[in-house]
Amino acid sequence: MSDRRPLMPKATAVWLVENTALAFDQIAEFCGLHPLEVKGIADGEVAQGIKGMDPVTNGQLTRDEIARGEKNLSHKLQLAVSKVELPPMPQTRKGPRYTPVSRRHDRPNAVLWILRNHPELKDSQIMRLVGTTKPTIAQIRDRTHWNSAQLTPQDPVTLGLCSQIDLDAEVQKAARRGDRDRKDGDEVPERAGTLLPAAETTSPSRAEILAPKASPEAAEETPEQEQARVFAKLKEMSSVNKDDEQGDE
Repeated sequence: MSDRRPLMPKATAVWLVENTALAFDQIAEFCGLHPLEVKGIADGEVAQGIKGMDPVTNGQLTRDEIARGEKNLSHKLQLAVSKVELPPMPQTRKGPRYTPVSRRHDRPNAVLWILRNHPELKDSQIMRLVGTTKPTIAQIRDRTHWNSAQLTPQDPVTLGLCSQIDLDAEVQKAARRGDRDRKDGDEVPERAGTLLPAAETTSPSRAEILAPKASPEAAEETPEQEQARVFAKLKEMSSVNKDDEQGDE
């Protein structure tokens, strides 16, 4: 089956069914339709109200080609070569993503989710994914958005604002950009609050540093010092008892 198709294939099929003796398979092959659909056109069940378009008049098919097809039902109709060359269509830049009206109130929640889970993405990437504006992203990031208290992070894929393929593509692009920056010699800021490796914390040198030093008071007492401490304790207890007896009197 050829990739080239006539303009307005159903209207062309209607004209060929009404004005030629071509087989349904030939018309279906030429117009890119199913043979049963062409049969439905002949029976009046399909393409009702569609006016047939003459492919000979508009230069898509020649009379000789139709005649060859009518004589040989296995012949495949060939689309006539156009005498006018159309210039290539200019490639238009892809604009911001269109967001349905019913989903626009979910965009701030999606922006908050992206800022928390993928902070490496640029504002331009978030704008492409969600279809929001740069001032809105800045307000959500700075917590100055008018509805900041009510915002809850929600996955933009779940909300239907973008596809998982688009999100993964932007994340991979940001990762490649980060790799290039590291190769260029840019220092990556260290993250605060990280734990030291086990090899460093369990090393003998660090264990000696962290071990508490024995205080002078914890040194072993001599017999004379122990005896003096016991007598001092007894003397203190006897003085307390005397004070209690005088208080009772």
